[in-house]
Amino acid sequence: MKKLTRHFMAILLSLVMVMAMGMTAFAEETSAGNNNGNAPTSTYKLTLNGTSTGHTYEVYQIFTGDLSTNAEGKKVLSNVKWGNGVTASSTEKAEDVAKGLTDGTKKLDEFVDGLQLTISAKTVESTQGNTVIDGLAAGYYLVKDKDGTQANTSDAYTKFIVQVVGDTEAAIKSDVPTVEKKVKDTNDSTGETSGWQDSADYDFGDDVPYQITGTMPDNIADYKTYKYMFTDTMSKGLTYTANNVTIKIGEKDVTSSFKEVVTPNENGSTTVTWTCNNLKEIEGVTLDKNTTVVVNYTAQLNKNAVLGSAGNPNTVNLTYSNNPNKGGEGETGTTPEDKNIVFTYKVVVNKVDQDNKSLKGAAFKLQKKVKATDGKTEYKDVKSFTAGEEITFEFSGLDDGDYKLTETTTPDGYNTITPIEFTISATHDETADKPELISLEANTTGNGTTDATTGLITFTAKTADGSLTTDVVNKKGSTLPSTGGSGTKLLYIGGAILAVTAGTVLVLKKKMRNR
Repeated sequence: MKKLTRHFMAILLSLVMVMAMGMTAFAEETSAGNNNGNAPTSTYKLTLNGTSTGHTYEVYQIFTGDLSTNAEGKKVLSNVKWGNGVTASSTEKAEDVAKGLTDGTKKLDEFVDGLQLTISAKTVESTQGNTVIDGLAAGYYLVKDKDGTQANTSDAYTKFIVQVVGDTEAAIKSDVPTVEKKVKDTNDSTGETSGWQDSADYDFGDDVPYQITGTMPDNIADYKTYKYMFTDTMSKGLTYTANNVTIKIGEKDVTSSFKEVVTPNENGSTTVTWTCNNLKEIEGVTLDKNTTVVVNYTAQLNKNAVLGSAGNPNTVNLTYSNNPNKGGEGETGTTPEDKNIVFTYKVVVNKVDQDNKSLKGAAFKLQKKVKATDGKTEYKDVKSFTAGEEITFEFSGLDDGDYKLTETTTPDGYNTITPIEFTISATHDETADKPELISLEANTTGNGTTDATTGLITFTAKTADGSLTTDVVNKKGSTLPSTGGSGTKLLYIGGAILAVTAGTVLVLKKKMRNR
């Protein structure tokens, strides 16, 4: 009997050390029953700490026995028998199973997976913070989520065995992976690029770099297989760059282990999925709670992009195996979406004369100052207009940076303005769940701000539509007189006076000679 008791004590210690797919046991040092080997008459409560709402826990009695106190004063179970929550095997006795678990001939997770559960001792709905299960006799109990209750949620199933030999507490750890989406921001004029953040601004045609990072659950070792699928949805202002994706686990490139599917949606957005049906079959990688799966790709900001504060969002979620009780196969959960936004803006130029009236016949060219990798800067054309009937000129799809506005055609009779240099600046949430455009402005930085031919240039900003609007003034020519104008008349009058004067002088000289 003592030998059997020693074997069973070893089983208890083994059960105490394992949680989730394994088993976690907690022995409460409170009195229960008596010390003479008789069956206990008291019942106890099990408090599950760290629970959240939305779970239905089933409690099955696996082992029962006689509660007694050993020589060290600890509560132990002897005369171990199958509990009423499982179907007893005709070929295996409870004490034989216990012995196998103790000497290692039986694996703990296989034992749990192979249990034939019958009647649950309790079924309770979880509460936030902790959940109490009472009325339990001394023994060992399997606590698990009811089948089907965590399918397609953002949570996961849990399963563990706990020892109840008094009022006992256990911590719930149904861990799940997480996912986050980041973007980098580049200022073309300064050449500076940010770290990974939740917002950025770009020009039409720019390639936008994105990064997705997925984590692992703490109990990834409890899964025999593990499905992992990223679902990324880009708004219609973003065009996915095909064949430009890399997926890594640590330093190992695992892109080939994921299947990519690109789906255009009716609203103009695009959904891309990257799926690995079983991360655990990828050779050369180790999966633990510190493992991450990192996806890098680019998308181009196209001319369907939304200007201003609404921006161009990009969302991602992660679908993952969430039921270690079934080896990871079949049921899955999905994380909440993570979101970031790319903003873009426009400059609106109204052409007016010195009386602030609309003026036709002008044309403009906008250029952006760009810093190359060698440190040199140059101006690259953004957009040009041809002179015509336009009096308003829109340059859409701009981000922060330095620009130069040049008047390429000047209305007849007006002086050409000095090129205007200005800087667009914007601030937006860089570390927010729902990034917002905070401010937008443009300020002149070079020629043209107080020149006599242009007047003062100022911009009016509206973050809602991402616009920066200014009036560019042309003043009438005064350096040279125009044909048929008042200057010509003055010349005529002056010439006539000179001619009369010259004639008078000649007549007087002739009279003087005749004398």
